[in-house]
Amino acid sequence: MNDTLLHASPVPVRAWAAIFALGISAFSIVTSELAPVGMLSALAKDLHQTESGAGLVVTIYGWVGALTALVAGAMPARIPRKALLVGLMLILAFSCLAATLSHSITLFMIARMVGAIAHGAFWAFIGVVAAQIVPVEKLGVATAIVFSGVSAASVIGVPLSSLLADIAGWRSAFTAISLLSLLTACILFWTLPGLAAPVSVRLTLYYGIFKKPVLLALYAATACIISAHFAAFTYLEPLLIKTQGVPPASISALLLASGLSGLMGNIIAGKLIDRYIKALIITSLILSAVALGALGVGSAAPHSLWLTGMLLAIWGASMAVIFVGLQTWLLRCAGDGAQPASAIYVAIFNAAIGTGALVGGRVIAVTGLQSIALFAAGTMLCSIIIVSMLKKPAH
Repeated sequence: MNDTLLHASPVPVRAWAAIFALGISAFSIVTSELAPVGMLSALAKDLHQTESGAGLVVTIYGWVGALTALVAGAMPARIPRKALLVGLMLILAFSCLAATLSHSITLFMIARMVGAIAHGAFWAFIGVVAAQIVPVEKLGVATAIVFSGVSAASVIGVPLSSLLADIAGWRSAFTAISLLSLLTACILFWTLPGLAAPVSVRLTLYYGIFKKPVLLALYAATACIISAHFAAFTYLEPLLIKTQGVPPASISALLLASGLSGLMGNIIAGKLIDRYIKALIITSLILSAVALGALGVGSAAPHSLWLTGMLLAIWGASMAVIFVGLQTWLLRCAGDGAQPASAIYVAIFNAAIGTGALVGGRVIAVTGLQSIALFAAGTMLCSIIIVSMLKKPAH
């Protein structure tokens, strides 16, 4: 099978199987990235760390993924992209398996860093792969299928990982992710056609991006918002248990509710983002700040579990709108520089995940768990200033 045949005839079943395999790959990678959020207390206890110390794993993962995404565009064209994608999934499987065998924070962190390399490279290439598998008129459907794996990871992957960790231990959760990644690598090997290597991004294109003030402002807003979000989200499990009185057995259900609300946020964004992008982002920032502030104000009574769930749902839906809004705004303003602008955006996004986890851990170490939600809420409100100063992009 080759690209010419794929584009000259109706899309074969094997091509759609490859697209779905890429969606499963996205599911595996994002689940692996966010899995520690639902099991941070268990990780900290087993690896003899404080919760803020265990959160450094998320920091290192985000930073390594950011660096990999930024430099992956310069990868030599002689490396076959099919072999590269299959190899990345095998690396992820090995990383998760190595994590299960770790009995110290150092070994666990090294295993996670290996997985972060696969993570960053995957997102650097996945955008152009779908376009090589299906004809242009089917690209929208193919892209939606691939990126549905991201939403599914939040709705299904993270809650299931948390539930499995609660029942059988965190090592079992990472073993399951490793097996899924290995299975996905096999499916990719059998379904992906030969893929031409994309043109490497020249450094001069990156230089042109930094000459556009609107893009710099969007990058700054992204860095602030994502850092604030993950400063609190990384430590969500201990935050809910120790300050909100949530039973550990209910954590996976609350994570599921948050993921489902994120899907609702995606639907809202899809319907309204083209006409009200600036207003939607500002409104979502306000709602996120309110929800986080409410979580940080005081401990909830055990019978108020529904209230905690509602606050998480508001936070999750709002952040989903913000994610879509920021990326859409960036692509509208980037013009012909969309590819390098997106590469920088992915790098900043991942770096902000790591920075947020680091800052959140430091805040917790100094002032306690409850203050982290208030800190994140305050940073969200400050981010509104940056967004409000931006000119609304052309429709």
